[in-house]
Amino acid sequence: MNKNRFLSKLLLLSFLITTNLHAQQWVSLFNGKNLTGWQLAAGTAKYAVQDGMIVGETVAGSPNSFLRTEKEYDNFVLELDAKLPDSTSNSGIQLRSHVNTAGRVYGYQYELDPSSRKWTGGLYDEARRDWLYPLSLNPEAQKAYLPGQFNHIKIECIGHEIKTWINGEPAAYVVDTMDAKGFIALQVHSIGNNTAMSGEKVYFKNIRIQTGNVQPTPFHKPVYVVNNIPNYLCNAEKKWGWNLLFNGINSDGWRGAYKDHFPKTDWQIKDGMITVLSSQGKEGGNGGDVVTLGQYSAFDLSFEFKLTPGANSGVKYFVTLTEHNEGSAIGLEYQVLDDALHPDAKLGRDGDRTLASLYDLIPAQKQARFVHPIGSWNTGRIVVYPNNHVEHYLNGIKVLEYDRGSPAFRALVAISKFKIWKNFGEARQGHILLQDHGNEVSYRSIKIKPLQ
Repeated sequence: MNKNRFLSKLLLLSFLITTNLHAQQWVSLFNGKNLTGWQLAAGTAKYAVQDGMIVGETVAGSPNSFLRTEKEYDNFVLELDAKLPDSTSNSGIQLRSHVNTAGRVYGYQYELDPSSRKWTGGLYDEARRDWLYPLSLNPEAQKAYLPGQFNHIKIECIGHEIKTWINGEPAAYVVDTMDAKGFIALQVHSIGNNTAMSGEKVYFKNIRIQTGNVQPTPFHKPVYVVNNIPNYLCNAEKKWGWNLLFNGINSDGWRGAYKDHFPKTDWQIKDGMITVLSSQGKEGGNGGDVVTLGQYSAFDLSFEFKLTPGANSGVKYFVTLTEHNEGSAIGLEYQVLDDALHPDAKLGRDGDRTLASLYDLIPAQKQARFVHPIGSWNTGRIVVYPNNHVEHYLNGIKVLEYDRGSPAFRALVAISKFKIWKNFGEARQGHILLQDHGNEVSYRSIKIKPLQ
């Protein structure tokens, strides 16, 4: 290589390095003096600059108010400090957001929640889909918020992945395709017409951003990932030990409960869904239940399901197939049900046959706002820890917990329909089962992580 060519390559390399470093430099979004680069987007709350901070102040009669950036951003890392002086107020930071034709701000929101719920760092979908990542999915992060103090916030939006931190603690991890670009905004939450709450303040400072060729920061420990891309695992999920039980294409990994093959009728795999078809509500259906080829003991299981009106199904676990009973195979059951239209919801004791309940044993404690309508996708989750503690979740909210094999558990079994089965629900391991109850129900994004 001659000297001129060597110098040319050296200059090119220097230019590329300089360009890359420049793209990753921090840029202040707030100059500490005025609101240059920001504009009001909705609501009538007050925003002002005081002592180098942006201060938002509540006013009665206003909807949620937002101060937004004039620019829009796609891939970025955002850091800032925020303080809510008391536990009665609420705020948030909008990401990749927009304004609709009615003048309402919508899009991803980093939650600032000083209440006893402790969901600061969770991800909300303002004016659209409600909660994407309630921080009940990450109990460790719920301890990180500092009441009445400035808290350091970090948000990373790169491609389809959104990650959040609170005071250095990994909080939410969402994979979603809804928005690739939009503005950033600071929220003053509505207080309705409650004049007693007028004048409550929220403080923001040290607002800075990296754009361009930003690189993802790995979480230093695993967290549950809300992945809204059907039948897909992100790299972090793979690294943390998750596996798809249904590939979205065929029946690999599944067979009939009492068969050596997948049912030839009454089950359909199409459009990324595994669907049990209607057979007039017959328990055990015509096709019958399907089970995983593998068996599991301690695990974290997540799945999406979509009910048709009046439908009944279930996801069972610790299914041994040793009972050879008629109808559906025996196992602990996460109930999948249309509570409004199916009669099972009114049977049993205290609602223990309703959606997300441990069927015929423990009712799910759920709020209506966290149940998605019939015909929409809901996310179920079952966690069985190595010590036999079990949790059921519905759309990110824990709805029940119990201890397999405990005296309290055995007492419930003794007054249930399962009392005839010796040691019901206490097998060391078992199959995962999708129930054919004769109604059309679809499943997808079935994933599992063995726990040690």
